Amino acid sequence: MRQEVDDIHRQGGTIAFVPTMGFFHEGHLALMREGRKRADNLIVSIFVNPTQFGPSEDFKSYPRDLDRDIAMAHSVGVDCVFTPAADAMYEEGHQTYVDLTGLPNHLCGLSRPGHFRGVATVVAKLFHIVKPQVALFGEKDYQQLVIVRRMAQDLNMDITIVGVPIVREPDGLAMSSRNTYLTPEQRRSALALYESLKLARERVARGITDATSIIEEVTAFIGSHAQTKTDYVAVVDPQTLEAVDRIDSPSLLAVAVWVGKTRLIDNTILSP
Repeated sequence: MRQEVDDIHRQGGTIAFVPTMGFFHEGHLALMREGRKRADNLIVSIFVNPTQFGPSEDFKSYPRDLDRDIAMAHSVGVDCVFTPAADAMYEEGHQTYVDLTGLPNHLCGLSRPGHFRGVATVVAKLFHIVKPQVALFGEKDYQQLVIVRRMAQDLNMDITIVGVPIVREPDGLAMSSRNTYLTPEQRRSALALYESLKLARERVARGITDATSIIEEVTAFIGSHAQTKTDYVAVVDPQTLEAVDRIDSPSLLAVAVWVGKTRLIDNTILSP
């Protein structure tokens, strides 16, 4: 990979980079299509990163299909797919990690301790290997996007971090590799996430700006669906992820919900 990148740079080429954990869907392809517009060369990585999974999470069962992923990547103009092995990314004796002090202490970071340390570390490593000018991340993983952007700025990485809007199924469910875990009944209940975001936007459009009221109504709506258990519903500042009391400027509504044994996330911006 380094040799490939060095050849590109010697020829004066630019690189757009999409880091992924594979098992592609239309959301991943949207990132790739946007990357295709932004540089001469488009590189995608596929690496299920062990350091961002907790002990009881789904690392071993996370869906994988490398041949299918490579074919899909090439169908949208990807030039190179980088698929490192875990022992290449984390050699024996590895002991260096990237740890942000503030942004991980909100939202998913509260229920997934260590998750964003793993994310920041692997993304930093991939950035050093691939050396892109631009990297693209989905806005569904909004906290991840903010954390990567902060890390790149703090560590003077000179990489433009681009957020790409959420891609949804026709009925509104945010596309996710973990959607494949859902039974038909759970799939119907999972729509509560998207419907709750629409409900919140409607309330704000009618002039309701009290964050607590919005949170309570969204939580109750999600909980009225079968096999759902709310991890969090939060209204926060889109940059700092600090909770806000009143929606008097654009604010992020973020939700994380267990549907059966599957944890799903979604978000939207609430604009007063």
